[in-house]
Amino acid sequence: MSASPSPAPTVAATIRSLAGRLKAAKLVFAHGTTDPMAEAAFMVGETLGIHPDHIAARAGMRVAARQQKALLALAERRIRTRKPAAYLLKRIYMLGVPFRIDERAIVPRSFLGEILDSDLFAGEAFSLLPDDGAVHRVLDLCTGSGCLAILAALRFRGAMVDAVDLSKEALGLAATNVAEHRLKRRVRLLHGDLFAPVKDRRYDVIVANPPYVDGRGMAGLPPECRHEPRLAFDGGNDGLALVRRIVEEAGRHLNEGGGLLCEIGRGRRALERAYPRMPFLWLDTEASTGEVFWLGADQLR
Repeated sequence: MSASPSPAPTVAATIRSLAGRLKAAKLVFAHGTTDPMAEAAFMVGETLGIHPDHIAARAGMRVAARQQKALLALAERRIRTRKPAAYLLKRIYMLGVPFRIDERAIVPRSFLGEILDSDLFAGEAFSLLPDDGAVHRVLDLCTGSGCLAILAALRFRGAMVDAVDLSKEALGLAATNVAEHRLKRRVRLLHGDLFAPVKDRRYDVIVANPPYVDGRGMAGLPPECRHEPRLAFDGGNDGLALVRRIVEEAGRHLNEGGGLLCEIGRGRRALERAYPRMPFLWLDTEASTGEVFWLGADQLR
């Protein structure tokens, strides 16, 4: 009597096995996932068509042989090429919202999405704005794949959003994401250098995630990051080349009561030295401390 074939591995077992391979390869995890287990779960979810929010609920689901083969091939490509998994899968999620992504734009992993989704715009006891319903116009600078512009449009349902980028290639990808989220009537993509394309328009909220890696950081970028557009990282010698311009020009483009929400990575100390009298309000997230600031319109003027 022949032995029964072994049952196919579960989703949970497959994730553990895949994570072991990724960990042994000493990869860098900074593109929407933070460790081997998270990246393995992302790979398994995309291959099996499971949304990231539902992976835990499907932990006991069996993984077919052909799916196992596809996952092993995907892991081998990830290890061999050192490309971010998001590029290999052409997909990334922010706050559970899916976006297409490829080498035309940096892989989205901004802390600004969490802040946009928080109560900081809901008119609570502490709020950056008195009422999110009062936000009628939003500007997203250095939009890349368009993810923050889309999240802003989803957060401020009554707002029109302008999204600017210097890269025509990135804007092509952003156009795909805007269309897939059916926001073409509310999100306008503009090509140009920071505020130049918007001319004299004013906004209630300006969101900016500019290049902010300094010279030393650029020299030490890991292989994964070298697959991304250099333009999206390079912030000049001190990392503040574009941040300075944004801080100095934003006031002319804000409505009364509005403000600038900007991410600068590890540049807090350099920025505070550059603007010692500027009352930056530093906003923390689950994974960051002192990497995002808010400045009100009055402070910027």
